[in-house]
Amino acid sequence: MSKVPFYLRYYTGHSGKHGHEFLEFEYSEGRLRYANNSNYRNDSLIRKEVFLGPLVVEELKRIVQMSEIVKEDDTNWPKKNIVGKQELEIRLGNDHIAFETAKIGSLVDVQDSEDPEGLRVFYYLVQDIKTFIFSLISMHFKIKPI
Repeated sequence: MSKVPFYLRYYTGHSGKHGHEFLEFEYSEGRLRYANNSNYRNDSLIRKEVFLGPLVVEELKRIVQMSEIVKEDDTNWPKKNIVGKQELEIRLGNDHIAFETAKIGSLVDVQDSEDPEGLRVFYYLVQDIKTFIFSLISMHFKIKPI
């Protein structure tokens, strides 16, 4: 599995009274890039970059593979709106997926969608990836607004 090409990008954001607020991370070729722009109370853009070891990358791949997200289709998922959007792009071996949906506030939003099973897979995968990435970033950097 270590020789399998792997790319992952997640973005969630919206434009509001504080400007373009977003969270994004991208993994490619050993490098994890993180960006967070809240603009709330004049916060500045946070950008971090770290290189991941092979075992960490294998775990990230495993999380993606176990979710079986590549079997899903976002056709019937909620479309982006004023609240914002989420994007997930994954390239794993010969599989390449790119999803776009509205921000999901809770599992109620998932259950009320036209494709609750598919959206549930997306929702839980995003939660797992965010937890994993935030753990890695917080291990390497102190990210606390002053």
